[in-house]
Amino acid sequence: MSVQMAEDNRVVVAKVLASVGEIATLPEVTAKIFEVVEDPEGTAGELKELIKRDPTLSAKILKLVNSAFYALHGRVSDINRAIVLLGRSAVRNMAIAVSIAHMFKGKQEPESVSSSDLWRHCFAVAVAAKKMAFIVGGPVDADELFLAGLIHDLGLIVERQAMPQELAEICRRYDNGEGDFLKLEREIIGATHQDFGYALATQWRFPDHLRAGVGFHHGPGGLTGEYRYVATILQCADTLCCRDGFGFGLTARTQEFALELLDSEEIPADMLVQVRDGLGAYIEEAELILGLNC
Repeated sequence: MSVQMAEDNRVVVAKVLASVGEIATLPEVTAKIFEVVEDPEGTAGELKELIKRDPTLSAKILKLVNSAFYALHGRVSDINRAIVLLGRSAVRNMAIAVSIAHMFKGKQEPESVSSSDLWRHCFAVAVAAKKMAFIVGGPVDADELFLAGLIHDLGLIVERQAMPQELAEICRRYDNGEGDFLKLEREIIGATHQDFGYALATQWRFPDHLRAGVGFHHGPGGLTGEYRYVATILQCADTLCCRDGFGFGLTARTQEFALELLDSEEIPADMLVQVRDGLGAYIEEAELILGLNC
């Protein structure tokens, strides 16, 4: 999937990404795990060798497989068995989650966008998007939607590290009713968090459907097929989580749900109620089990 970006936007995005070297490159182990999972010929043995190189990731994978989520009889202490039981997608998602959570730690931040609030929002959108995907039953696996939700606001991570004062000003003016969030980003920064996120996801070599979600979760209407499906699920999950106060919520607080873009006649009328039901408790439980609190 290619995206035409205005020349001014490209210049701004390229300059900003060049200034955030630490996050501009996905950690080597995580990048290789992603490659193995995306490769049809990748094996559990290859994943094991990669995961063993990251003790933190190893510990979290074992914690996950031994959690109440899986309710297994007997403790799993072997990484290879854990990979088989969890599945490749879950292992990949955990690796990405650990890498992204690390990006929040120890960084300068504007008071209006705390690391914990932004992380909680991303995690909430991931959980909500996965629940929506189960209900809608569209063309993309629910685990993919979880990952898409987790990374949908990559661009805000870039902004809060590279331009904390500008981001604080955007938030202040938004709270004062001076315009919608993306409009203020374009005015103050020259590009939006969607632009930065899309460029970073491209640099990380994420597949097209994930890049579509990151780059168009506020405007999925111009997309088609699975790209529109992913971006629309994220748009709805993002809107719900912003409205309901799950972490940082300024970007989509006033958005309308774009359910009509899902092209399905089988979406239950109470889908949003189903997704909301118990969402807060589920997020807290998942954060505790996964050990990914920021």
